[in-house]
Amino acid sequence: MRAMTSPPDDLAVCILGAGPVGATLAATLAAAGVPTAVIDRQPLPPMELPAFDGRAYAIALASRHVLDAAGVWERLPTPPCPIAEIRVADGRPGEPASRLTLHFTAAELGVPAFGWMIEARALRVALNARLPLLPNLRVFAPAEATVERNAQGATIRLAGGERLTARLVVGAEGRDSPLRRQARIPAARYDYGQIGLVGAIAHEKPHRNVALEQFLPSGPFAQLPLSGPGSFGTAAFPHASAIVWSERRALAERFLAMDDAAYGREIARRLGDHLGAVRPIGRRWSYPLSALHAARYVDTRLALVGDAAHGIHPIAGQGLNLGFRDVAALAELVIAAVRAGHDPGAPALLARYQAMRRPDSLLMLGATHALERLFGNDIGPLRLVRDLGIAAVDRIGPLKRFFARRAMGLGVTGGLLAPGGA
Repeated sequence: MRAMTSPPDDLAVCILGAGPVGATLAATLAAAGVPTAVIDRQPLPPMELPAFDGRAYAIALASRHVLDAAGVWERLPTPPCPIAEIRVADGRPGEPASRLTLHFTAAELGVPAFGWMIEARALRVALNARLPLLPNLRVFAPAEATVERNAQGATIRLAGGERLTARLVVGAEGRDSPLRRQARIPAARYDYGQIGLVGAIAHEKPHRNVALEQFLPSGPFAQLPLSGPGSFGTAAFPHASAIVWSERRALAERFLAMDDAAYGREIARRLGDHLGAVRPIGRRWSYPLSALHAARYVDTRLALVGDAAHGIHPIAGQGLNLGFRDVAALAELVIAAVRAGHDPGAPALLARYQAMRRPDSLLMLGATHALERLFGNDIGPLRLVRDLGIAAVDRIGPLKRFFARRAMGLGVTGGLLAPGGA
């Protein structure tokens, strides 16, 4: 896939990795007039088939601003589902949740929604529709590339013989980033001994745009509202939600081997009965849960974004949103530098990017790890303390608003790409 017109081979930025974070950064920079290329080893997945595959993203309010700036949001093929309320509770599978809950509403904060649920397929369709329209962008996928960096710039050689030069290279290739390894940037890792189960359910009763985060002894269980009825609607099950379910490895492997009926019963034991009868839809996805954090986000002519820089437990649904916050910070710095005639890969700019993003990512990593440790057990006295803590936060207005704004990505990155972020 290539853009319809091609700028000269001398680029401001070359991005390796065309996943949601890398492709959004490419679109954001190119839309602002920055000569950019994006390279991926795999072909861009067409994902044009109408069938829902079970995966969805929770896009926070600040992340929506990033997708707006990239020209991607308006190209989503289906309406995103707003998350108007979030309910947090502690419990055990098969038992009613604690009555001491934490309940957030968007109306309390004066915002239209905390975020929106988007099918993974829909976001890919929107990105694929946007990238070819940008005259300042070149897309190489599938393509193999080797990168050489020095103080003067970077040279990117494609397997087909083409040679590009860039002032800045961005690693957006995920947790096993080759660019991070090439730069010899160490990364700390932590294995949670859990598997994340991701998919969707159709259900009998409407979700009313309410998301549920249920803390369970083996790991958190989240139900996130989806727009409907779409391809999953039936008379008995006209509504749908995504699920993100963390479970100890041995149990998760047993659940994944179940047929749909048994798997649906296990989901219902964790979800409760507020949505009525449920049944699984789409594919089941699973992945081992671990945390990762790079010792540095930058090197000579190199910046890391998204999972190449950090990976967190999905307990708060913030992984992709952290990546979009990287996009906002790096794009604003690069766009300002290019417009001022300055070097977008200069050491001072990269130092500013790291200073903007590393504290936020470390804070989110620490918070999600602490939540998993605090809630991932069934110790009686500790259950009482955390239930009282949940109830206390629900009653302390300023603290409750602080947590809600962090979840939306507000107060983290400001500027053109994240209105309201100051």
